[in-house]
Amino acid sequence: MTSETDSHRTPGPHYLVAGRYRLLSRIGGGGMGTVWLARDQLLDREVAVKQVLSTEGLSEESAENVRKRAMREGRIAARLSHRNAIAMHDVALDGGEPWLVMEYLPSRSVAQILHATATIDVTEAAKIGAQVADAMTEAHAAGIIHRDIKPGNILIAGAGRNAGLVKITDFGISRAKDDVTITQTGLITGTPAYFAPEVARGDEPGEESDVYSLGATVYTMVEGQPPFGVDDNSLVMLHRVARAQINPMTRAGALEPVILRMLEPSPRRRISMAQARDELARVAAGEHGTTEQVLTSMVARPVVGPSTLAPRSGTPSGGYASTGGYPGAMPGQFDHTRTATPAPRT
Repeated sequence: MTSETDSHRTPGPHYLVAGRYRLLSRIGGGGMGTVWLARDQLLDREVAVKQVLSTEGLSEESAENVRKRAMREGRIAARLSHRNAIAMHDVALDGGEPWLVMEYLPSRSVAQILHATATIDVTEAAKIGAQVADAMTEAHAAGIIHRDIKPGNILIAGAGRNAGLVKITDFGISRAKDDVTITQTGLITGTPAYFAPEVARGDEPGEESDVYSLGATVYTMVEGQPPFGVDDNSLVMLHRVARAQINPMTRAGALEPVILRMLEPSPRRRISMAQARDELARVAAGEHGTTEQVLTSMVARPVVGPSTLAPRSGTPSGGYASTGGYPGAMPGQFDHTRTATPAPRT
């Protein structure tokens, strides 16, 4: 299915991926590869395409493992069809290189929003969390574990009829050289600030750890930084997470009891994703709304908290402009550019 004329060219505008997907413009790039807006020549629609991991320089065995992993996990992600999850359309091989083909959603990630606003209103944070939990409840029922829920992997549509639509993306498919999930080989992949304690101690991620990561993400939305603070040293962060001693909440309000149940150190006592969805939805609904309304409504625009212009004083420096989350992200979302305004690690 590879284009004979394009197979040996460096991907760029007008490049034809696998004889079908014409690259239009670069959406972003970073440690996890370059993502492009493309047009599906067969179905005449815009899609987001991303090279999972270049096999250049790898042994044939390692390259084949990359291709098999992309195909296997692409098929798993394609089993999920939910309003609040980015749809997986295809895993294409182009010149032996795997590309993910996904739904395109013009959007900003929660990470980007937090870098601009510092915090998100409690009610809106609860709504975002509830909708992600609804998608993840269905994912878990389909046997899919996300492994890397974080602000950078939650997108909010920014324009058109879908403005305010929440979607979770990146179902553990991408592998970044700077990503840190502890594997059986002792390597770490994922984002330590949003790890569950058991994962930081070396256990395999599961449904319970997804709940914890979502809880840490909701915590970050309302508090302005992750439960264990920020640190450029991944090993230092892993030790903090493994001890499961979170920083006290000061802004969570009605969300605090729910977040604490999601951040329960023991995975056996931690609430399920479905329970988290229901409890988050109740907070978002308040006295006059309903769970159904919360799960089907759009997020308010703008999504801002009490600190509209800048983070509260004392927030550790060293945040990045954006990380994670790719389909339809605004330009620059993957550019690891330091900002003048401190921001949470995402």
